[in-house]
Amino acid sequence: MIDLDDIDRKLLRALSEDGEQSAGALGRRFGLSQPAAWRRIKRLQDADILQGRRVVLNAEALGFGVTVFLGVKLATKGRVSLEDFERAVAAIPEVQTVQHVLGLYDYRLRVVARDLSDFERVLRRRIMTLPGVGDVEANVLLSEERRPGPLG
Repeated sequence: MIDLDDIDRKLLRALSEDGEQSAGALGRRFGLSQPAAWRRIKRLQDADILQGRRVVLNAEALGFGVTVFLGVKLATKGRVSLEDFERAVAAIPEVQTVQHVLGLYDYRLRVVARDLSDFERVLRRRIMTLPGVGDVEANVLLSEERRPGPLG
């Protein structure tokens, strides 16, 4: 792990807010030259602290008005490997994230759908037919706000 100074933390905070900012713009913002800002960003990437810059899509604007978090408990862990389940669930386009978790459920999925009837179709025809699926618990997202992490 590398030591982070105040400038590194400011760069990470700024990039987490808008990953498209250039090294030149970040340098001007924090009193660095463009090459110095670029070297710092490269150092953070090489240390695997900064793992790329992502485009965030607005699911609702794309017609996906419902987000559901599913807790999935595998029924027969011995007969179906975790890799088989993960490979099968990753092939479902409506599943945005697959998280292997410790607790009541084995997996937590973030699923988007056009509406509740579309979600029901995805659940019945795609998710419930996956290898090893046992208990499933659904939580419909009502609202969401982005909270800054420990750097914010």
